[in-house]
Amino acid sequence: MPSTPTLIFMIIFCLVSLASLLHNGFMIIVLGREWMRKRALSAADTIVASLASSRFCLHGMTILINLLASFGFCYQANLLGILWDFTNTLILWLTAWLAVFYCVKISSFSHPALFWLKWRISQLVPRLLLCSIMGGLSAIISATGNIIAIQMTISQGSLGNCTLGHMTLDFFRYCYLAHAVLMWLTPFVLFLVSIILLMFSLFRHVMKLRDHRPGACDFHTQAHTMALKSLTFFFIFYILFFLSLVIFATKIKTLQSHWYWVREVIIYTGISLNSIMLVLSNPKLRKTMKMRF
Repeated sequence: MPSTPTLIFMIIFCLVSLASLLHNGFMIIVLGREWMRKRALSAADTIVASLASSRFCLHGMTILINLLASFGFCYQANLLGILWDFTNTLILWLTAWLAVFYCVKISSFSHPALFWLKWRISQLVPRLLLCSIMGGLSAIISATGNIIAIQMTISQGSLGNCTLGHMTLDFFRYCYLAHAVLMWLTPFVLFLVSIILLMFSLFRHVMKLRDHRPGACDFHTQAHTMALKSLTFFFIFYILFFLSLVIFATKIKTLQSHWYWVREVIIYTGISLNSIMLVLSNPKLRKTMKMRF
């Protein structure tokens, strides 16, 4: 029987996950109807729809993995854990590309490379999505190697060769950790650079506006501010998500530990808040939500 703190955090996790399933399901339905009506989505909406679909799958898999592990089906949970790694990596890359898209479209830098990207970024979105999938597939290979190493260690331990088994497990675990951090750190750096550039662009634009028209506020400033609000929540989510994934990769907590469920609540609360910000920052989604509710 789980302790009281563990039970409380389990209930909070279930409620947060169900709320996030509703948020992301709402985005999928609205953008899916838009695609069916026009047979096309804008580049930004395409990334948002992909992100919402990935998060919906992530929440569904997480609930299923925790249920299977709670009832003792650990092998099935490990197999689903491979897809969980794929989805996590995919989400990190999609969030990074969304930040890059905002930065390129909204920032007011005059560098020729940025001008080229402004014209080409919408056409590059399918390739960016493909890169995200490739990153996720790479995570699958890494996670599969880690599970194989664990099975090898168990089999060698049963044969009495514990030293070799633990050496093999340690080697694959370090390889898995290094590969996972690299796969997660690369989109994080892209995201961070995009936020810094966008903040610097906003600061320059506001200073110019104050010098020429004190007290004025234009559409460009509003676009900067709205993007920065969304990206600030993305940034908080990214920090919590990234640190939690690294901690999970280095130190596994059991389902009976309340710290395991604390980590789950932190991760998925961040994802849920981020989904809400996506709805509020997207005019199409915000308008539909007002009409429905």
